[in-house]
Amino acid sequence: MTVTHATPAVKVSWRRSLVRTLLYGRNVDRSAKTKARLGLAILVFALGYTVIAGRLIMFVALPDSHMGRRTLAQDAVATARPDILDRNGEILATDVRAPSLFAEPNRIIDVDEATELLSAVLPDLDAVELRERLASKRHFVWLKRDITPKQRTEIYRLGLPGIGFLPENKRVYPNGAEVSHVIGHVNIDNQGIAGIEKWLDGSGLADLHLAGLATDRLQEPVKLAVDLRVQHALREELIKARDKYKAKAAAGVIVAVRTGEIVSMVSVPDYDPNNPREALDPNRINRLTTGVYEMGSTFKALTLAMALDSGKINLNSTFDARVPLHFGKFQIHDSHPEGRFLTLSEVFTYSSNIGAARVALAMGVDQHKAFLKKLGQLDRLRTELAESAEPLVPKHWGELNTITIAFGHGLSVAPLQAVMGICALMNGGFLIPPTFMRRSEEQAQAVATRVVKTETSDKMRYLMRLNAEKGTARQADVPGYYVGGKTGTSEKVVGGRYSKEKVLNSFTAVLPADDPRYLILIMLDEPQGLPETHGFRTSGWNAVPAGGAVIGRVAPLLGIQPRFDLPPADQLILATSTASR
Repeated sequence: MTVTHATPAVKVSWRRSLVRTLLYGRNVDRSAKTKARLGLAILVFALGYTVIAGRLIMFVALPDSHMGRRTLAQDAVATARPDILDRNGEILATDVRAPSLFAEPNRIIDVDEATELLSAVLPDLDAVELRERLASKRHFVWLKRDITPKQRTEIYRLGLPGIGFLPENKRVYPNGAEVSHVIGHVNIDNQGIAGIEKWLDGSGLADLHLAGLATDRLQEPVKLAVDLRVQHALREELIKARDKYKAKAAAGVIVAVRTGEIVSMVSVPDYDPNNPREALDPNRINRLTTGVYEMGSTFKALTLAMALDSGKINLNSTFDARVPLHFGKFQIHDSHPEGRFLTLSEVFTYSSNIGAARVALAMGVDQHKAFLKKLGQLDRLRTELAESAEPLVPKHWGELNTITIAFGHGLSVAPLQAVMGICALMNGGFLIPPTFMRRSEEQAQAVATRVVKTETSDKMRYLMRLNAEKGTARQADVPGYYVGGKTGTSEKVVGGRYSKEKVLNSFTAVLPADDPRYLILIMLDEPQGLPETHGFRTSGWNAVPAGGAVIGRVAPLLGIQPRFDLPPADQLILATSTASR
């Protein structure tokens, strides 16, 4: 038994001896060991107190250098966004550095005093909520984001411990409401929640933020197709028209027909993206993409293009418009009946509902529906803007639907969607998806789809110009720009019935009609009749003159040189088209 218990004791003694030798060396007495231990303890305590003293000095002298704050500051830089520019390099959106107020409740000495003093400088803060935040046991709380430099100075002078500032990136829009429906806006954390700002986050910017790579130094500006000069002129004229005709709202868009670039888009009332709460007002929606509407006689251009492209009908084909068209209990009539057979050209020029309906019936329901789908009118339009609405398409499409849709009733689309289709009828027959980004003609052709023949496009341009020479678009025929156009007046549905008092008016213009470069859409929502319009509220009395005013201002900005003494449409467009074939 003795031998058995002796072995562990020998092992323990051997291990202790080794440790002592390593720590103190050989032949060291007990007093030396004690001094070594005391020295080590003194060194450890000295280092500890040095760290604590250093941290206290940092808190007093450099309050913004706290590690947590430095991390948050880095996060703030990581939420930087690229500048957004117009096509000429003008700044539409940019970041600036602004101070935000925070607190570290665990460092606050007197919560009541801090609440009272801060409330005096920032009276818009809720005192009860402020006190709750300051009295919490959290290490960090925001008190107010984006304060003014003056407020920062006043709070700094209060000398409150536990109160500090962090510089954050704040998005600003130098042009205010001018481009609000295009640019959109961001939230308090500089994240895009509407318009191009939201598109940027969805296109990879949000991922860069998460990776900490989206800093100010790493981001190239984003250049849009929008021209700020044209945007300003269009917006100003739309506001004038809205006020003059006492309309509920007005909207307009200008598109380059060969590239699909959206050079300008305005919907008033708009909002200031620097105050995004205004965007919550339902009357401030973007009526060109978010709203869907029956576009009225604008759709007659699509109906007649379908007929011409089929090769079965030509410009001289005639249609019976002597009496209203009866279909069951419904009766289709013209606003200004001619009471005779009309050629296809006259159907367009006189904007005959009866004629358009008979044209569509001659083509058939299936072909009509297929043609509209080919021109992108039956599917949701996709652009960089997430705010786009689904068209309202009849669930059961029969002959009655074809009759009414032929002249723009019974099918609701986003106005920009209708513009895309009409652009295809003007640019030689190519459907080009619209874009808010810069795009060359070569890039446009890569995404384009031929939807009508070149000769069909020639004939439609002829009809548009003829309408400005002799039809309802005469008041928009600005000398020198060879304008073509089509009016549209659609009665709005109120209480399940069409109202003759509330209408949506539109005017679509192409310039120049012989060699199109731009398409312009002007819309007035619920304009009123005036003494100078003899009480009439149809498009020719308000949207058309408004369109003429817009053309007169923007054509020089778009680089279109005026030309005078040009021959009429049948000589300059139709004859040239026939000769070239």
